[in-house]
Amino acid sequence: MSRHWLFTTDPSAYHWDTLFVKGKELWNGIRSAAAQRYMKQVRRGDQVVCYHGPPERSAYALALVASDPYPNPYERSKAAWVVDLKAQQRLPRPVPLKELKLNPLLRRMKFLGRPRLQVTPLTEQEYNEILRMAGVSLGPFR
Repeated sequence: MSRHWLFTTDPSAYHWDTLFVKGKELWNGIRSAAAQRYMKQVRRGDQVVCYHGPPERSAYALALVASDPYPNPYERSKAAWVVDLKAQQRLPRPVPLKELKLNPLLRRMKFLGRPRLQVTPLTEQEYNEILRMAGVSLGPFR
C-alpha cells in the first residue's frame, strides 16, 4: 500500500517544472536530520504532493516515487538519502499555504507545524483533501 508525502523545494533552486521536463529525476538536497529520517521511510510507489516554498508557497504538482531511498551519489556522507521521482501531473490549481492553514481537515498536517521540513508525511485524508482543493477529480476507487 502506497503512502503519501509532501516534498518541499525552493523554486529558485529547483522548480517542479524541471521534473516535468525531464520526466524522472533524482531528488536530493535534503539537509535536516528530521527530513532525512522521513526520507528513509519513503518507498517506491508512494505518492508525493510537490510544494513550492517561498516566494510561491503553494502545493504545485503530483509525483510518484520511482525508487526506494538510496545514498546520495553526489555526497560523501552516507547519511544523505535520495529518491527518484517520476512526474505525474501539475495541479489544475496551485493550493496556497494560506488555504492549507485555513482548512480544518488539514489542521494536524505535520507540514503546517514544521513548514521548513523538506519531506513530511501526509495521511490519506490530507492527501485527498489537498487534491480536492486543487481541483483534482477523485474517482470512486481513490
